[in-house]
Amino acid sequence: MPANPLRRLWPRSLQGQLLLAVALALLLAQAISATLLYSAQNDRRNAALVHTAAMRLLPVARGDVALIPEDSPITRTRPRGMRLQVADAVAMLPTDRRDAESEAELRRVLTEQGIDFADVRVIHRAFVDDLPAQRRLDERRRLRPDRRLLKPDRVMLAAVRMDNNPRWLIARVLVPAAGFRPGLTLVGQTLLLYGLLVGVIALILGRLTRPLQALTLRTEQFATTRDTQGQLAPQGPDDMRRLITAHNAMEGRIASLLDEKDVMLGAIGHDLKTPLAALRVRIEGVEDEGERSRMAATIEDIVRTLDDILSLARVGRPSDPREPTDLTALIGQVAEEFEDLGEAVEFTPVQRIVLNVRPTWLRRAVRNLVANALRYGKTARIALTRDNDDIVIRIGDDGPGIAEEHIGRMQEAFVRGDPSRNSATGGAGLGLALARAIAEQHGGRLELTNRPAATGAIAGLTATIRLPAA
Repeated sequence: MPANPLRRLWPRSLQGQLLLAVALALLLAQAISATLLYSAQNDRRNAALVHTAAMRLLPVARGDVALIPEDSPITRTRPRGMRLQVADAVAMLPTDRRDAESEAELRRVLTEQGIDFADVRVIHRAFVDDLPAQRRLDERRRLRPDRRLLKPDRVMLAAVRMDNNPRWLIARVLVPAAGFRPGLTLVGQTLLLYGLLVGVIALILGRLTRPLQALTLRTEQFATTRDTQGQLAPQGPDDMRRLITAHNAMEGRIASLLDEKDVMLGAIGHDLKTPLAALRVRIEGVEDEGERSRMAATIEDIVRTLDDILSLARVGRPSDPREPTDLTALIGQVAEEFEDLGEAVEFTPVQRIVLNVRPTWLRRAVRNLVANALRYGKTARIALTRDNDDIVIRIGDDGPGIAEEHIGRMQEAFVRGDPSRNSATGGAGLGLALARAIAEQHGGRLELTNRPAATGAIAGLTATIRLPAA
């Protein structure tokens, strides 16, 4: 399934996500502010247009100035601006739009000026659809050639019908193209706010998240080494200091428990192996060779189980360092060991792969998985490949596989596919658990999957160790 590109752009750190949240909140606030400012500017603009139209209508409505016919020459007795029109009706074009708010404002202005009127209309019309407005603009350009006149995008018609006159008195006001004048100011304010707020918040978040990041790295280091050296000194706010102090104390307790466990297991191993060695010597005196062989096999089985238990206990705190290892050669040696014993093990090297590992432990894991495949499937096929960022070791067999509901439990200690505990079918059920622990020790994982046959049945089991290539 392809990854979502937005998910890749989303910051992963706490600081990045908080900064992005603040930036988005600020962007939303500025968008709301810009919308309100634009609405206020538009209201002021419409009010100014209405007042301009009212100033042209009032002198004629009050009778202070006589209306000049459309075909008369321009004189100083006409109202300023575009001349008025008298019409029997206010014609509405299909693209015209009435403005109820502007009509209410015009009524208010006329009422305050003591004008008695019967009706008021305010209509917005496209400039290209209004011939009188186009003629007036051309006339202005002829009279004032030195003045640059912008072509408007629409015309506002303010029409008033007086109480004592059935005809309409119409004033036209050219409306320039709408523009958001404070746009640059808002952009500048937004950039300034972004710089100040995001900068200050970044400093605060840095003080909060730096100790958290250090604690995360320390936790990852302790999970790998189980070493209490290099604990963090309390830093940051009081809550973070308390967290670091509590974490240091927890590390100390965990390390003490692990040390006690190692000492206890070492003592148990020593106390058990000593009598087992003595018992191995004493059985040499048994005359019955068959009985003596069975007793020796039982002792060897106990010793192997004890070694697995001690190895599983020590795998979390390895003492040997990692070293560059040729995995192809390492796996080839394991395959040769089993081939020398007459076992059916197949391994065909494809490419040379070198990786920093603990070779003793990884050899133990591969050996356990191969032995498991031979025990239940009679054959073992080993493959070593590189899969993107992983190094993959696969061991497949032709056995009965594992029921899907039991695959997860099979990697736990003392869990076996065969419930009987005897040397013929296996040990104590520690092989897979030890292999899983060794894979996790190297930062990888163990996977168990059934291989389906053509008939739908299980054709075998594939055990896969995935190790990070880096």
